[in-house]
Amino acid sequence: MTKVIMNDDVFIKKGFLISTDKGLLDIDVIYKYLNEDSYWAKGIPKEKLERAIANSMCFGVYHDKKQIGFARMITDKATFGYLADVFVLDDYRGAGLSKWLMQTIMQHPELQGMRRWSLATADAHGLYEQFGFTQITNPERWMQIFNSYPIPAEQN
Repeated sequence: MTKVIMNDDVFIKKGFLISTDKGLLDIDVIYKYLNEDSYWAKGIPKEKLERAIANSMCFGVYHDKKQIGFARMITDKATFGYLADVFVLDDYRGAGLSKWLMQTIMQHPELQGMRRWSLATADAHGLYEQFGFTQITNPERWMQIFNSYPIPAEQN
């Protein structure tokens, strides 16, 4: 049986740690992955990422004090949350860390009772469906403004 140690900020399992402590985040690791490896945030200015992290609830995944994964919730912690920037570095995939990260986020005490959770994904539907995510019903009700990076200065 795997021992899981939990409090509101730290979750430990099999030598891995998930924490919401922003002081532990390695911005360089997060930036490198999002800017170079992700399909959704290529070209993101580092300053914009830092502002996004400062204004989100963040979950870092660590092994031997090294950041190996990340996710952030853009949320009011009462009614709505948008899950973004979820990743586990390639060398650590296949060990169930993405699933554990999702379990940790979904069970976090500050995120309980929200009416709506949302996210966008091109390739991880199977992971998110395990946690109750489905395709948007009534997509005609949803609207967006989408700007790819770099975003014009007047819209920053």
